[in-house]
Amino acid sequence: MDFLKQHIEALIFASPSAIPFAEIQSVLQESFQTEVSTEAIESALEQIRNTFLQEQFAFELVEIAGGYQFLTKGAFHNTVSIHLKQTTKKRLSQAALETLAITAYKQPVSRSELEEIRGVNCDYALQKLLEKELVVIVGRSEGPGRPLLYGTTEKFMDYMGIKSLKDLPKTKDFKEVENAIGTSESPESEPSSAPNPAE
Repeated sequence: MDFLKQHIEALIFASPSAIPFAEIQSVLQESFQTEVSTEAIESALEQIRNTFLQEQFAFELVEIAGGYQFLTKGAFHNTVSIHLKQTTKKRLSQAALETLAITAYKQPVSRSELEEIRGVNCDYALQKLLEKELVVIVGRSEGPGRPLLYGTTEKFMDYMGIKSLKDLPKTKDFKEVENAIGTSESPESEPSSAPNPAE
């Protein structure tokens, strides 16, 4: 039974989201090339749950969103939250910050509108912002081709330390030269896919 328990632990640990019971069973049966009973898996899951309930472990097995996932115990949420916040701030490139700023002020905004303002391709920056859950797809434009529209999330407001979008600095408060977006001096600018409006 221990070997089954370990394989299930590995599956749950490696899964980026909650892994459903049926998927656990399917993977195990293909891996072992034999039938794995529901009862055996349920028993292994219960053992795993009881093991990680012990005080020496900082995380636990939780049944959530129709599956199973390892989550940090409540006592450590603040520490993990601080780490995630610091990590997010560190890893945002200049290009991502520019794209995020335009999205915040112009939302809902399409990729082509972002690129028109920045003067460069925004695919990579948008992908990073979506991965970090600072930006989300909010719908489609009624224009030609019905392009996707992007807007900011609650996580963005937490990142900025504001309660609502109304708390964002007003554009009139910015100095035009010091806060120009899409300047060619930025080392992290992406390859241009649209003409520079200044040209």
